[in-house]
Amino acid sequence: QVQLVESGGGLVQAGGSLRLSCAASGRSISAYAMGWFRQAPGKEREFVASISWNGGSIVYADSVKGRFTISRDNAKNTVYLQMNSLKPEDTAVYYCATKTYTTRATFDLWGQGTQVSVSS
Repeated sequence: QVQLVESGGGLVQAGGSLRLSCAASGRSISAYAMGWFRQAPGKEREFVASISWNGGSIVYADSVKGRFTISRDNAKNTVYLQMNSLKPEDTAVYYCATKTYTTRATFDLWGQGTQVSVSS
């Protein structure tokens, strides 16, 4: 079973940047799509970005387009989320996600999350 560990969260002022990392162990991620989700207090978990197994297909939520960049390094078994021009509304716990099998439609394996807090 794969384990996902997120890191890189923290407190930053509005307009600042953070880079989140998601290190996978127990299984190679090279054949799997990967995603980032977030959950703000009192809200449901929401999609942020996803990247296909080879990076050829990338999707972003409208709320982060032009500010966030998802990338992956399959050799390092790691996925990244570069977050620029951060806004207070980006404050949330950010989760890395993958799938139990490659053809599954939805993400169903999650890391423990990393807190991102953006002050105004």
